[in-house]
Formats: sequence, C-alpha cells, structure tokens
Amino acid sequence: MKILTGNDLKSGAVIWWDGQGWSLHVNDAADVADQGANLIAREEAAQNVFAAYVIDGEKTADGVRPAHIKDRIRALGPTVRPDLTLKPADPSALNWVI
Repeated sequence: MKILTGNDLKSGAVIWWDGQGWSLHVNDAADVADQGANLIAREEAAQNVFAAYVIDGEKTADGVRPAHIKDRIRALGPTVRPDLTLKPADPSALNWVI
C-alpha cells in the first residue's frame, strides 16, 4: 500500500491523503498506488499541502500503519508528551509506534 503524507500549508499539521482531500488521521489514508506523484503535483500547485511525499503503509486490524517509524511518529504525535498525541486517552497508543 502506498499512502501520501505532507503538511498543511496553513497550520503545519501532518496530513494524510484520504482519496478526496486531506485528513489529520492516518486511518483515513487511501492507497494512492502509482498516482502519488500526480497527486503531489496537483495538490502542491493548488497550495493544499506542503512537502508531500509517498510512503509505504499497511492496512492492519487497527487501521492504516506507516511502514517507517518516522512516519508512525508523525501520524501519532510527540512521543515524549503522550498527552499531546492524537490519542491522548489511549495508554497503548505509543506501542503502535514501535
């Protein structure tokens, strides 16, 4: 599975391509297959995203999981402050990163 990520141009937040637009949640990420470069060109030209790139991911029972730890950290939020992650009430959320 290939997924597309980048940063929101206005807020800087990590965002994920969901097939129609951008989402803050990696579980919304859609498989872009071989269309990633075309989507990046279009979305960056429209100023919808900054520094977008295609990454490997996998669909698991818990949702979409980026293959590389760097992108798993980007998907969840800071590992040193679990209260600031996208899942602050989930005590096992950091286990998902590793």
